[in-house]
Amino acid sequence: MTSWRLGTRLFVAQAIVLLAIVVTAGLVAAIVGPPLFHDHLVQAGFPEHSVEILHMERAFTDASTIALGAGLLVALGCALVVVWFLTKRIGQPVQRLTEAAGRIARGDYSTRVTDARGGPELVLLGESFNVMSDRLGNVETTRRRLLSDLAHEMRTPIATLNAHLEGLADGVIAWDEQTRIILEQQAERLTRLSRDLDEVSRAEEGRMLLEVGDHRLPDLVAASVGQVQQAYAAKGVQLTGTAEEAMVRADPQRVAQILGNLLANALRHTPPGGSVTVAGAASPDSVTITVADTGQGITAEQLHHVFERFYRGDAAREADQGGSGIGLTVARALAEAHGGSLTATSAGRGMGATFVLRLPRRA
Repeated sequence: MTSWRLGTRLFVAQAIVLLAIVVTAGLVAAIVGPPLFHDHLVQAGFPEHSVEILHMERAFTDASTIALGAGLLVALGCALVVVWFLTKRIGQPVQRLTEAAGRIARGDYSTRVTDARGGPELVLLGESFNVMSDRLGNVETTRRRLLSDLAHEMRTPIATLNAHLEGLADGVIAWDEQTRIILEQQAERLTRLSRDLDEVSRAEEGRMLLEVGDHRLPDLVAASVGQVQQAYAAKGVQLTGTAEEAMVRADPQRVAQILGNLLANALRHTPPGGSVTVAGAASPDSVTITVADTGQGITAEQLHHVFERFYRGDAAREADQGGSGIGLTVARALAEAHGGSLTATSAGRGMGATFVLRLPRRA
């Protein structure tokens, strides 16, 4: 019986219950009915052992048996039809869910349950199943893309390390300060790549812990600007920061990380003599921090990919030799973890770029 389907097991179980009811009703009627009928006849004045009483009792027994048997058989037939309908209505959706779960277990994350009838509970179960399938599919897609991107991104530093190590072993390359710097740079690039991947994965999967509190917007802007002021001065790029007086609901360390990524990106793509402006503004339900530069700008095509992992435009590849190509991805994931957003706009090549960070205000 354990190998039977759910609908079959439900039908058999209900049929056994109905048969038990029919047998019980028949036995009770056969045991209790005749003595009660006999007592009523005696009380009505008929002699206890007369022929009339025996004839009437036999007639009562025959009529009761026929009527009760026919009624119970009709009731049993109707009940079995209802039970069959209900078990089929419940069993089929469960069977479809089982088959769909099996396909997902085999790696087919496109599986969906489109017809989960059988009551509100099964409908809700089907909807939850589809949500689970969507999330599993997204995780699998992210995993495959991450592995592909990671393999592509690691290829250059590993090839550089191998080439220099082979050159050192063969005596083609001499161990000098320049060689040491190149090896250290590639090793640091791999270390930074590993760290950034862990950071963005935790942020996108909602595993990033935020220490949220109420903080002054000018303090957040001033702290981020102050950290990179020296680097901007060394390159000859002007950096200014202003902010309206407002309270923002955020984790100051993570906001500093977001702005640090945006300011590092702006410095990387802004030539000497250019400028970068950081401005904080407040609205009734949110605050915005805008980072605008006068640098290389972003084309319309690049704007659609600027927050993707490891994405770099052609011009960015020349200037972004030190970046992992994942800073903006981390920044957007952190912004969304706050319940905010991070967007980018640009008028085109050579027209600069503007990034807008939006965060919730204090309630």
